[in-house]
Amino acid sequence: MSKTDGHLPDHPAIHLLCDLIRRPSVTPEDAGCQQVIADRLRTSGFRCEHMPFGDVSNLWARRGKTGPLLCFAGHTDVVPAGRLEDWQTDPFEPVFKDGLLYGRGSADMKSGLAAMIVAIERFVAANPGHTGSLAMLITSDEEGRARDGTLKVVDSLTARGEKIDWCVIGEPSSLDELGDVVRVGRRGSLSGMLKINGTQGHVAYPQLANNPISRFAPILDELHNVEWDRGNENFPPTSFQVVNIHSDSGAPNVTPAELSTRFNFRYSTEWDHESLKSRVAELLDRHSVDYELTWHLSGEPFLTGPGKLIDAVSRAVREQSGKDPELSTGGGTSDGRFIAPAGADVVELGPVHASIHRADEHVRVADVAKLAQMYQRIMELLLLT
Repeated sequence: MSKTDGHLPDHPAIHLLCDLIRRPSVTPEDAGCQQVIADRLRTSGFRCEHMPFGDVSNLWARRGKTGPLLCFAGHTDVVPAGRLEDWQTDPFEPVFKDGLLYGRGSADMKSGLAAMIVAIERFVAANPGHTGSLAMLITSDEEGRARDGTLKVVDSLTARGEKIDWCVIGEPSSLDELGDVVRVGRRGSLSGMLKINGTQGHVAYPQLANNPISRFAPILDELHNVEWDRGNENFPPTSFQVVNIHSDSGAPNVTPAELSTRFNFRYSTEWDHESLKSRVAELLDRHSVDYELTWHLSGEPFLTGPGKLIDAVSRAVREQSGKDPELSTGGGTSDGRFIAPAGADVVELGPVHASIHRADEHVRVADVAKLAQMYQRIMELLLLT
């Protein structure tokens, strides 16, 4: 390891994390990470099954044949490093400094994976005859399109009758301190691709043209000012955001013939995707515009209610941190949106998320060891009692 300012803690999860960071697994590449993980899990009695779909690598590893099935899930892929000049160090060379380990994927989410592997190894070594089954579901397609990863694996498992009862995802859920926030659900994500058709014309004779920009302006204003809902006891309010608008005739004195835009809803359980689609179509029709609209559903909202999984996770966090975690449904989406609909209780517990997707991404080294202890305790509470 280069550019260190002290001795790196001698913990197996830290050493594994460094190995994973050195592998430039930019979506959808896995760069050999899953093979490293599979080799470790096999020594603990797991049957490892590589399940590639398209150019995406997926790993399903299971120990045991009976229920209940506790699954740890995550992803080996990372977002691109971006401009290298924005980094103080090589993004794919782990660097330890001031108690932090720097590198792309250090927080999102190779530290979670490393902590899971070590926790599983220690749990199995101490409890080889545990009840139920353990599993890991890992993909290289979480940061990208997310269509050939966890979604496809869960579909395959469902088709052959394998059901996950409890799932812990190692996404960076924590806000300020490890374990202060545990995600127990996520809002749904629905994207719309809209085209407004008009009629090209001279800017001096707007009455002879149909400017799609002018037609879209009041629609956009209304979409932004609608109070979609006020959320509920489990979810924050639904939000609407435009992420792209394009309209251009190619000349400064010609109004364009069409406008294209893309927008996204992050929606609560006050809606489902069909009711949102209907509401938008109603608004567009009321404005009497000629439009084409297609949709992409990333996932419906999901929520894990009180029960054994939340009890075990909350207790494991409390024993390590001395505090009860906040149970939250905030943030973006995760692969939990594919696992929960198959009948699993799903929570997300991982490191602090402040630096994810940024230059100089990092994780607190001490948190990685504590996270492994939390994961091990979750297994003890669910599979030994």
